[in-house]
Amino acid sequence: MEILILLVVAAVLLFAVKEIRRSLISRPMFGFFKRVLPPLSATEREAMTAGDVWWDAELFSGRPDWHQFLQQKPPQFTEEEQAFIDNQLETLLAMLDDFNIVQQDRDLPEAVWNYIRKEKFFAMIIGKEFGGLAFSPAANSHIVSRIATRSISAAVTVMVPNSLGPGELLTHYGTEAQKNYWLPRLADGTDIPCFALTAPEAGSDAGAIPDSGVLCKGEHDGKEVLGIRLNWDKRYITLAPVATVLGLAFKLYDPDGLLGDQKAIGITCALIPTDHPGVETGERHFPLNQAFMNGTTYGKDVFIPLDWVIGGKDYVGKGWKMLMECLSAGRGISLPALATATGHVTQRMTGAYAYVRQQFGLPIGKFEGVQEAMGRIGGTNYSIESMRRLTVAALCEGKSPSVITAMTKYHMTEMGRQVMEDAMDIHAGKGIQLGPKNYLGHGYMATPVSITVEGANILTRNLMIFGQGATRCHPYVLKEMDAAANPDEEQGLRDFDALLIKHIGFAAGNFFSSVWMGLTGARFNASPISGSTARYYQQLTRMSRALALTADVAMLVMGGDLKRKEMLSARLGDVLSHLYMASAVLKRYEDDGRQSTDLVFVDYALQHHLHAIGEAFRGFFANFPNRFMAWTLRLAIFPLGIRYAKPADALYQGIADAMMEPGKARDRQTFLCYWKDDANDMLGHMELAFVKMKQHEALYKRLQKAEKRGEIAPDLAGSELADAALAAEVITAEEAEHLVEVEQLRLAAIAVDQFAPGTLENKTFA
Repeated sequence: MEILILLVVAAVLLFAVKEIRRSLISRPMFGFFKRVLPPLSATEREAMTAGDVWWDAELFSGRPDWHQFLQQKPPQFTEEEQAFIDNQLETLLAMLDDFNIVQQDRDLPEAVWNYIRKEKFFAMIIGKEFGGLAFSPAANSHIVSRIATRSISAAVTVMVPNSLGPGELLTHYGTEAQKNYWLPRLADGTDIPCFALTAPEAGSDAGAIPDSGVLCKGEHDGKEVLGIRLNWDKRYITLAPVATVLGLAFKLYDPDGLLGDQKAIGITCALIPTDHPGVETGERHFPLNQAFMNGTTYGKDVFIPLDWVIGGKDYVGKGWKMLMECLSAGRGISLPALATATGHVTQRMTGAYAYVRQQFGLPIGKFEGVQEAMGRIGGTNYSIESMRRLTVAALCEGKSPSVITAMTKYHMTEMGRQVMEDAMDIHAGKGIQLGPKNYLGHGYMATPVSITVEGANILTRNLMIFGQGATRCHPYVLKEMDAAANPDEEQGLRDFDALLIKHIGFAAGNFFSSVWMGLTGARFNASPISGSTARYYQQLTRMSRALALTADVAMLVMGGDLKRKEMLSARLGDVLSHLYMASAVLKRYEDDGRQSTDLVFVDYALQHHLHAIGEAFRGFFANFPNRFMAWTLRLAIFPLGIRYAKPADALYQGIADAMMEPGKARDRQTFLCYWKDDANDMLGHMELAFVKMKQHEALYKRLQKAEKRGEIAPDLAGSELADAALAAEVITAEEAEHLVEVEQLRLAAIAVDQFAPGTLENKTFA
């Protein structure tokens, strides 16, 4: 007993007496922390600290405040935004014929270009004081998503000037003179912008761009001025072939010390008219059979005045930070909007096609193999739309959550790829044969575009999400890194000591809480609501605590090596991402008023995300190099095993049935999908056939029974089916007329396009 008392007293003295603690614990830990601290380059640090933290920090803390989370207002439109959506947007959508745009003209029609410029589709993020629309991120996302359901090429054309580009950079960093000159011209369509960042040997590693500028004096407008002599070679630049003003990122050097002692100043951004002497617009790319303008630009020994740098002299060398801060917002809108469009189109059209396309006398959507793919489409689309809304809500609050937008870009584009592949499997030949009736083909080919740009997905998942999240979202790590980097070592030690004692308490609390939640199945965790989704909140809190504990141990044990163990850090990033996506699903369900018809989608999504979290932890524990710590963590977090299962078969079937049922629930979940009530429209013909067949569902069931009784021959279609059924007195004359109409729509809906010899080759034959 005396020994136990002595141990307790020693522990109290060790931690409570500052001088003892600092000497015996904090100083050695401070030295260890400085040794294992992952080295950060200047560009890495700027990328790491760009943007804000938001709900991601709550999830990483292990103590998410669900009550506060659910009180967040969902994104809403202003009256002006709604009027634009109801009028200008609908007019533009009606003008788009994607088959002609992509397969024939390889460009938007001149009338569409003119309309986009006239109605300021390029100016959604530009302030009203400069003639722009000043729309919210919610309106921006909605407009781009809805255009993308009609034409990816048109959507990309609209989204680029409203994402990372001259308009946004000028708005945030431009001088008053730059704003007053350029923003009104961009707003009214006088100028079309592009932004050139990617080079032949610098893609996602944009910090490695070789393009350079040297400070020097030269002549401009007949006067000698201080300026920059530029050399660049850029590719993959959207709108470059038609741009009148070029935003350019390059590395700036000052060998003669014209601005100071620093020779290598750093990445800088400038704005250059494309008709400026020496600026060359190169040849056009052809990105996976898409018609949006994309190409090259280059220049050799091009002199520009210094005041063409965005932000002027004060912003030379700050281009990387500018780009990272702007990218963290735009990345959460543009490419996720394309993925959202994919989800809405595939859910609505696949549900319709699976009912219209019949086999063995049944809609193919009644076969379990097809239902499995349909379940993935509907359940995944629910997550896609939920994630879009939650991320847009953060942006509407003025936040720029860089980790969240990285998660959004990566996972939404990957989920878009998944639903598109499932839709193509179900549509089979109809999805393969290109033509005006094919509403999937161009989207399928465009999917890798979203996967690749604004940071390749491999890089985003393996380096950015956890790499940035572990420092930005953790309550102590970034502050500890700052303390360790303090040139005043004693002050750094004092700061580190104050943080360390809190960090130790944080880690200990996470350890014991994880054990308790694992043993009890988190049943004693608080939930902000009651009902069928309450258990999901409890489990997500448990997994949040598990992530906080595991991340701490991983960073402590591996230090800087964790940065290079990309597959391990990616798995922890997956845990954070699926926690965020699951949160988004729960938030949407509450915001929509807990619609009972949505519950099957919610259950699928939550069970999928929890299972993915479990698999990510399983893979992490199996591959963590310190086997003792891996075993200890797994035992602490999952003492009864990892028991999150994939969604049950019944959920897949329930979603498939819901996708084949017209009504408010289907409309609510696919509201972004655009079509015309016209049998000649690429989506409209399928929608019309589906609705008509559902209206005559009882008639078709009667025909099926007549076939089984042998009253009419099997495998009849169209007018032959109507004639046979009428002759057998299975249907009336009036019903026969309706049947002929519906059969014509059905057969046209499952048909594919075909072209006369020479048509596709632009040849004519005698």
